Amino acid sequence: MKNIPYARQYVDSKDIKAVIDVLRSDYITQGPRIGEFEKKVADYCEVKYAVAFNSGTSALHAACFAAGIKKGDEAVTSPISFAASSNCVLYCGGKPKFADILEGAVSIDPVEILKSITKKTKAIIPVDYAGHPAELKEIRKIALRHNLIVIEDGAHALGAEYRGRKVGSCRYSDMTILSFHAVKHVTTGEGGMVLTNSRDFYNMLVMFRSHGITRDRHVLIDKNKDWWFYEMHLLGFNYRITDIQCALGLSQMDKLDVFINKRRKIAGFYKRSLSGIDEVSYLEEKKYVRSSWHIFPVRIKNNRDKIFDKLKVAGIGTNIHYIPIYLHPYYKKLGYKKGLCPRAEKYYDETLTLPLYPAMSDSEVIRVIKVIRKIMRGVTGSSFGQVPSRAR
Repeated sequence: MKNIPYARQYVDSKDIKAVIDVLRSDYITQGPRIGEFEKKVADYCEVKYAVAFNSGTSALHAACFAAGIKKGDEAVTSPISFAASSNCVLYCGGKPKFADILEGAVSIDPVEILKSITKKTKAIIPVDYAGHPAELKEIRKIALRHNLIVIEDGAHALGAEYRGRKVGSCRYSDMTILSFHAVKHVTTGEGGMVLTNSRDFYNMLVMFRSHGITRDRHVLIDKNKDWWFYEMHLLGFNYRITDIQCALGLSQMDKLDVFINKRRKIAGFYKRSLSGIDEVSYLEEKKYVRSSWHIFPVRIKNNRDKIFDKLKVAGIGTNIHYIPIYLHPYYKKLGYKKGLCPRAEKYYDETLTLPLYPAMSDSEVIRVIKVIRKIMRGVTGSSFGQVPSRAR
């Protein structure tokens, strides 16, 4: 029987044609598709400005740079995320401070953020884990009280909603970053974006992604030169995305709402099917949130590793999201120690991510549930009700 991966991209004939059209055009790198893609995402997220990058990681780096994070500064973030959420602070010479997570939502706890703030704190980087937005309203209040910048890591959350606004609208953040990696809601292969309502941040981000160089007549110091003239204003990087990637992104955006609806239906089936298993729990959506369900993590009280291994043998792809960032060897060398965020460490010990992607068929979703129920019976001796006959 064919293995079911935990995630995979969805690319159709329209996506392929969009890329081929660019390959046959005059521009394959820095052409018109980049601006079109930025505008399409900005319009969708109801935000003024969007700057596309070659990865979500470079987008995070750029946002930290634009925020003015430098040596001696600190930024507070969640330990339950991919390493890029805090590496971006290190890239700028700053120090990440890790605040523990909320027990149910697995996002950064505003109370723990307050405990982590010092005179050196420059920014808060909340993570919209699994597609469920963090407690952004409370975080924004804290930031305003302490004059901090909020960089929302929305890499998991394109298409999600928080208190009636799309993630990326920057209603409660100064900048929001997105990722277009292959397993995200839409893909450009690799890619990322920073969204903001600040013109100053926008200008800084555009320069930073292209060597710190600008041709913008409004920004140039020497404004009396010919059209070809450019100036380097800061030490930036080559973090530019290409027209090839943005053509794919434009085509993918046409399917985003369909992708989100499919993810939500699969997540709903998982929740209905797992609700009778005492040893298993899952993230619950807050009433003021509409999650985009990038992943479907579950918590297993006992025997997580054994169940993980048995699922792998049965051909069901799973993953662990995430090892607390500060437990990686590199961070240990920087002085971070086990025990820093007990709730995050407990979550790591219990979490397991089930397959979830728009191309999953009903039969594949049902097979995942049947296999996990069978394994749980064998491991725990528990009995459960029938699996629903339809996934959607």
